[in-house]
Amino acid sequence: MAENAKWYVAHTYSGYENTVAASIEKAVENRGMRDLIFEVNIPMETVTEITDNGPKTVDRKVFPGYVLVKMVMTDETWHLVRNVRGVTGFVGSGNKAIPLTDEEVAAMGVEKKEVVVGYEVGDRVKITDGPMASFLGAVEELDLERGKVRVVVEMFGRETPVELELDQVERLDD
Repeated sequence: MAENAKWYVAHTYSGYENTVAASIEKAVENRGMRDLIFEVNIPMETVTEITDNGPKTVDRKVFPGYVLVKMVMTDETWHLVRNVRGVTGFVGSGNKAIPLTDEEVAAMGVEKKEVVVGYEVGDRVKITDGPMASFLGAVEELDLERGKVRVVVEMFGRETPVELELDQVERLDD
């Protein structure tokens, strides 16, 4: 069933996102529907606000008024989420909920895909994807938290650093 699960967006009253997410989780537990509704997510971002007392780090909702739910869409799951207090409906047309595409999910950073890195700083690598595909270079920096790698490539006789996704690069076997 898990491979049929998709991310859906439930519209909520503003400020009710946490209550709605908790209510959905509780209803899923009470009804034993863990095999149909897998995850409830409220995308958050950490921002630094400048106040009179100096900078302050706060977590802020990326999409206020929306809760993301990874589930297998059935009449039962649709009714469970739709009938939670604070939910006004699903994003879609009419009563038909439309799932997010894989590209949208990746862009939101909701699901972290794990990339196995077969190279380290200093290794010679080949860029396999994107506008710089087939360029060769050396790994200058790895940022596993952000899923980025900085590769120094030679272009027009100059060394140029290029930031890429971890899976856009593969190690060269010397």
